[in-house]
Amino acid sequence: MQKTLYITSNGRLRRKDNTLYFETETEKRSIDIENIEQIHIFGEVDLNTKALNYISQYGIILHFYNYYGFYAGSFMPRKKNVSGDVVVRQALHYLDREKRIFLAYCFVESAVYHMMRNLRERKEAEAFLNAIEDEWENGRFNISSISELMGLEGRVRNIYYSSFNQFLPEDFYMEKREKRPPTNPINALISFGNSLIYSTVLTEIYHTQLDPSISFLHEPSEKRFSLSLDISEIFKPLVVDSVIFKLLNNRQITLEHFDEDLNYCYLNQEGRRIFINELRNKLETTVRHRQLNRNVSYKGYIRLECYKLIKHFIGDQVYSPLKAWW
Repeated sequence: MQKTLYITSNGRLRRKDNTLYFETETEKRSIDIENIEQIHIFGEVDLNTKALNYISQYGIILHFYNYYGFYAGSFMPRKKNVSGDVVVRQALHYLDREKRIFLAYCFVESAVYHMMRNLRERKEAEAFLNAIEDEWENGRFNISSISELMGLEGRVRNIYYSSFNQFLPEDFYMEKREKRPPTNPINALISFGNSLIYSTVLTEIYHTQLDPSISFLHEPSEKRFSLSLDISEIFKPLVVDSVIFKLLNNRQITLEHFDEDLNYCYLNQEGRRIFINELRNKLETTVRHRQLNRNVSYKGYIRLECYKLIKHFIGDQVYSPLKAWW
């Protein structure tokens, strides 16, 4: 299985002969480029076209994050796995109102399922779990537009986030979800984790025939890969939130792992290192797949969602979103 490299230090990516190196002021280490799938860059890292061309030969995607640790953009090599037929069919599913609503509903349904799954493990959140079930059951059969679906999803997610105060440490109290910018530690953690899962999903889409800019729940935009946002809805509660719960309740991340700058609250370098290590462990954790009869990592399940969408677009199999059974 190809690996993910996270660079959190300042330095330089440099090619010398047929080797890629990452250099800092104190060390120089080679990168096993043949076994790397993607590189997430958080520090101030210099690289030139010589290094980029070499990275492109191996189909490695670079994801860049800003000073606060939030996603800034990606460098993606020329895509090799392309299919005009799949892209056309994907676009037709967007243009057909009923087909688009069906797929958008699937993404939200899976997200809500995984939110409720997280809360079922916590007795303190039982009242919130019941509230989500009531909100979802009362609203999901009356959906006639994407905006109504997103409104329902927003109400469910507000209840879900409100439940965090019942089982997370008091230091991480959440009054409300804040994204731009996050002004407290719990919002900073959620935003940081969501940025990472977004870029991870984007990498998995890149390795398939899907077009990342044609989406169904989120409106396609010129400034984002919105299909990555769609698929991320499935994995944010399943992966990111479970990582946050573990790190906070085990006191692996505390308030000392955050800094503040103007209106921003963000993880410092040590906090990012801890979070990234735990997220990497989660994504590499394997679960036995019922149909394939083999172990599949969480990251592998993201790729499988992409393949299921392709089968749906070409008419092989109706899309059914992931609902974790384990």
